[in-house]
Amino acid sequence: MSVPIETDLFDFATRIASEAAALTLDWFQKSDLQVSLKKDQTEVTDADKAVEEYLREAIGNHFPHDTIIGEEHENSDGSSNRKWVIDPIDGTASFVRGVPLYSSLLALIDEHGPAIGTIHLPALGDYVIAGRGLGARSSRLNPSVSSVKTIEKSCVSSSSFDMPWWPAKPLTAILSSGAKTRTWGDGYGYFLVATGQIEAMIDPSLYIYDIAPMLTILPECGGLITTWKGQSTLLDREGWVATNGHIHDHLLSLLQ
Repeated sequence: MSVPIETDLFDFATRIASEAAALTLDWFQKSDLQVSLKKDQTEVTDADKAVEEYLREAIGNHFPHDTIIGEEHENSDGSSNRKWVIDPIDGTASFVRGVPLYSSLLALIDEHGPAIGTIHLPALGDYVIAGRGLGARSSRLNPSVSSVKTIEKSCVSSSSFDMPWWPAKPLTAILSSGAKTRTWGDGYGYFLVATGQIEAMIDPSLYIYDIAPMLTILPECGGLITTWKGQSTLLDREGWVATNGHIHDHLLSLLQ
């Protein structure tokens, strides 16, 4: 039986995640947004950096011994058994183009595993947050995965179905599975699974900060999330699949 996360810690995470998400709107669809390219040629903005700095400061002030991992700044190693994982703007490509499907992500991992996960969609006014053993809350009533039980009746999304990001054989297997496929990507796709709007979200390779919140959110919403190999440990640069649970094993077999 999992150990529930402390409610005061959950309340703290909920508050700062909401505040950080709201902060992104100060830059969204603004003409003076500053955009540059990182070494991997992905875009980063002054909003990404400022929002992550806000979260790092809030966490550091309250829990100075906790480790903090984020996308835009160097990791801050702590001495406690807690690890905060930040993706200030997931879907920066959407953000810089004024598309409202970006998200702001925050997660907490402790000695018992994934503990807290938050997805905020600030431009849509949507969110889903979850605490281990505490259930999930959302802008939608009673967030829960869908009850669809077959691939053929499912909608499966990915951030992209392009090669070479997708290996050829798994890509062919998914596209010929009979499922409806869409590219509602990044954190938005995982939000759709958690709230029962689609049945699965699959990505071939993600960083820790892209996926960490989902490891709490999906189980608390009644779903499943694993690597393509069926592992549930938080791993970097692995393929991940999040589902309503009913079609999980079938999808894993297609991805091998």
